[in-house]
Amino acid sequence: MSGQLVPGTPPISAALRADCTSLPATVPATLLPRLGAVLALTLGFMVVEAVGGWISGSLALLADAGHMLTDAGALGLSLLSGWIALRPANDNKTYGYQRWEILAALINGAALFGIAAWVIVEAVQRIQHPQPIRAELFLIVAAAGLLVNLLGMRMLHSLRHGSLNTRGAYLHLLGDALGSAGALAAAAIIWLTGWTLADPIISIALSLLILLGAWRLLRESTDILLEGVPGHVSMPEVQQCMLAVPGVTAVHDLHVWTVTSGMVAMSGHAIVPELASHPEVLEGIRGEMARLGIAHVTIQLEIQHECEEPRAVAGSAPGLDPHHGHRH
Repeated sequence: MSGQLVPGTPPISAALRADCTSLPATVPATLLPRLGAVLALTLGFMVVEAVGGWISGSLALLADAGHMLTDAGALGLSLLSGWIALRPANDNKTYGYQRWEILAALINGAALFGIAAWVIVEAVQRIQHPQPIRAELFLIVAAAGLLVNLLGMRMLHSLRHGSLNTRGAYLHLLGDALGSAGALAAAAIIWLTGWTLADPIISIALSLLILLGAWRLLRESTDILLEGVPGHVSMPEVQQCMLAVPGVTAVHDLHVWTVTSGMVAMSGHAIVPELASHPEVLEGIRGEMARLGIAHVTIQLEIQHECEEPRAVAGSAPGLDPHHGHRH
């Protein structure tokens, strides 16, 4: 019979283009192996730095080894969240697990704040109570640490703008590299002049730079979790672009938010009195939103506002709901 499925046969669906997936994975294929390699590199040198700090008597190297241990934990968290984000969506998690990377970025940002605060406290204590340091070994280990961190940053450099999670890992490595550069400069000053206060003073200056990156990471991840409007999107512009589509007389209930890094979603209602023009209007709105960088679009087309008295629509069936099933 027409309109009914034959028992035992699967439902027939239209073939979709390969590029028309609604929620594509945002984790680059090369990210997880690179994160794993950087994690192994960080853990390996952390042991070297801890041993070097113990032998040389340098509190700065021991502190930086603790810093690298915290960074290794952050990198491990980034690696785990990136792997979880690759899991597909299901009936309970309709957006999948892609916001795990935002949670990881939030935790990384908070950890960076804690690290910077700890370094500042330690630096103040070292100013008050200077410690003797074997400058030669300090200099060698600090130089090696800088090379290791630069190598790790190089491995993630091309992916640092891909997601907040990757940026958080990159910022941790940047903080390590700045710390190693500061330690190297302090070691050189101590070796040449014997002025041990160079170490804590440089550490405080570098900690302030770390705090700036941590604040940006925390602010952006919090905005995403609160489903705020992305910084590059203007809501008045979204409204004007929708009203510019021929056939649209009004728009309301507009929402724009970020699902995860690089995936901006939008929902809204558009009033289009002419029922026959709805398909063209829908395509026009989708095109305008794509131009604004909004790819995941959900639009409800209505022939009149929900607060208006129902009116007859030419060409529509009797009893047709002018809001097409819209409910709040």
